[in-house]
Amino acid sequence: MTTVEPLVRIRGLEIGYARRGRVAPAVRGVDLDIAPGEVVSLVGESGSGKTTIGTALLGLLPANARVTAGSVTIAAPDGPAEVVGAKERVLRGLRGSVVGLVPQDPMVGLNPTMRIGAQVAGPIRLRGVRGPQVDLEVVEALEQAGVDQPVLRARQYPHQLSGGLRQRVLIAIALAGRPRLIVADEPTSALDVTVQRRILDHLEGLVRDSGISLLVITHDLAVAADRSDRVAVLSHGRIVEQGSPRSILVAPAEAYTRRLIAAAPGLAHGGRIVPRHPEKREPTTEPLLRLLGVGKRYALPRGHGSGALTALDDVSLDLRAGRTHALVGESGSGKTTALRLALGLEQPSSGRVLLGGTDLTGLGWKQTRPLRRDVQLVHQNPFASLDPRFTIGQSITEPLVSFGIGDRRSRTARALELLEQVALPASYLDRLPAELSGGQRQRVAIARALAPAPRTVLLDEPVSALDVSVQEQILALLARLQEQLGLSYLFVSHDLAVVAQIAHTVTVLRRGRIVEEGAVAAVFGRPREDYTRGLIAAVPGRRAEPAA
Repeated sequence: MTTVEPLVRIRGLEIGYARRGRVAPAVRGVDLDIAPGEVVSLVGESGSGKTTIGTALLGLLPANARVTAGSVTIAAPDGPAEVVGAKERVLRGLRGSVVGLVPQDPMVGLNPTMRIGAQVAGPIRLRGVRGPQVDLEVVEALEQAGVDQPVLRARQYPHQLSGGLRQRVLIAIALAGRPRLIVADEPTSALDVTVQRRILDHLEGLVRDSGISLLVITHDLAVAADRSDRVAVLSHGRIVEQGSPRSILVAPAEAYTRRLIAAAPGLAHGGRIVPRHPEKREPTTEPLLRLLGVGKRYALPRGHGSGALTALDDVSLDLRAGRTHALVGESGSGKTTALRLALGLEQPSSGRVLLGGTDLTGLGWKQTRPLRRDVQLVHQNPFASLDPRFTIGQSITEPLVSFGIGDRRSRTARALELLEQVALPASYLDRLPAELSGGQRQRVAIARALAPAPRTVLLDEPVSALDVSVQEQILALLARLQEQLGLSYLFVSHDLAVVAQIAHTVTVLRRGRIVEEGAVAAVFGRPREDYTRGLIAAVPGRRAEPAA
């Protein structure tokens, strides 16, 4: 029997980060092999060491990183290459041509000042290709990555593409160097479920067809279970167990892995979506927020056709006290536009928006400002929603200062009360956002939204940037606050499994129009439309459902 030599061999790898004169360990004694053509997933919570291992493979560890033990060997064309301690010249020979990278954030991974074609051409030229052949290979790489109209896209800039297309461009750049291994670092965490499914389907197909190996770094165990030949679970820098997805899901050896499975919405119920709230008649109380036949159209810029782009068309919804109503749909379905209209940041082109019985349609800033105390927003990205110069106390009390509520002493008391409500210690009051994790920052953002005591909170993808265990904590916190304070939530999400955990009712949007609506238990349990069934089928974790 012939033994296949691994493409990557990691042995006893230990990496730490130098901080204040000491080295804090991040990766501890990791052993890992990746065979040619194999798909391996590294899974774990934030801080478990996943990305550190990926960057070590590429020789891209930050300046304060220290490899204190172990080796990373990659099978290069001219023989095995040791990455640890290698000179930059050697590492440059491996990057792109042997190991390619698909980074997490397309807007960070792509240069906003360069056309798409020029960025894809970079690794092609590094292979020695010159002249007109470069343009041909750019188009070929874009086509391989599933980019439509590749000749047009090559002339465009990143901001002119959707999130899904930008992610495909990153895959094209990785493929352009014709590597033997692709490292995909959270490649779809910010994409809606159907785009995520298409991207992962395509990436998986490329790997299977070409024999490229794939290392997927993800916090989403459902994605890993769906897509991998082997899953390695990391905790505090160590691989606590690894094996086939089915063995990990059916008989996890570690309590840590069992917690990750329980926290993953797509896996917690064996791959099925199970709504938290049973189907029942909605209360007949007056809605706190109403959208009545709302439409929103945007004029197209010159050179992009005549007329207008319709973002919303005849959308109506009611949000009642103490309830959560979700808006779901693919990117471009109109979810965020509806949220902006509900917040009064934009005026509808048609229809009406009512807040607490007051018609906001046509009212100016001064007229709507007093009403804004009653509705607050929690943004998607906890790393961008807080001013990095403000202490946590200043961030939480900023709305109170803005609305002229209380004095310094009462505001501080309110900030301490809110920290307790979101389960953060009082000592965090004087900290800066940089000193907090993503989950802690999102708790601060929730506390900030609650500061002026609103009755309605708008939540724009509030957990999409968080790992599954922190995501579970934030959803539990939102549910507890709703029960304690009687809050109403308008919850925007592309993740139907998350929606099932928190929402009572749901509106499914497609291209600005309502596809179907009703109780979450009814819509998800008995979807009437093919579009809704497609969204449900795209939820990660369903392919890895254990056999009964």
